[in-house]
Amino acid sequence: MSNQAAQDVVCCPPLAERRVPAEAAAVLAPAFKALGDPVRLQLLSMIASAESGEICVCDLTPAFDLTGPTISHHLRTLREAGLVDAERRGTWVYYRARPAILRQLAALLTVAPTT
Repeated sequence: MSNQAAQDVVCCPPLAERRVPAEAAAVLAPAFKALGDPVRLQLLSMIASAESGEICVCDLTPAFDLTGPTISHHLRTLREAGLVDAERRGTWVYYRARPAILRQLAALLTVAPTT
């Protein structure tokens, strides 16, 4: 999914209210698939909760008992799914969550409170 495609998706009503349109499903499914891996879910959580709004790969890698290339693979998957943006600064890469697509995913999964 391209970053532009993720930005262009108009969020749908929650699953419990209406069927997800095919176009929205095609764009959002890769994001859900990327989050289906525990390491990627943890990485996104670390990125999204970073105090400054971004985090260096140098701060992400030590949090896992995985090699650098494996972490890079997971981060690339998150980027390709449109969940994060990355910016290289010298030898390090900094990651930021993309709030718009995270809001779309959350809205889709929202369930109305029962009374």
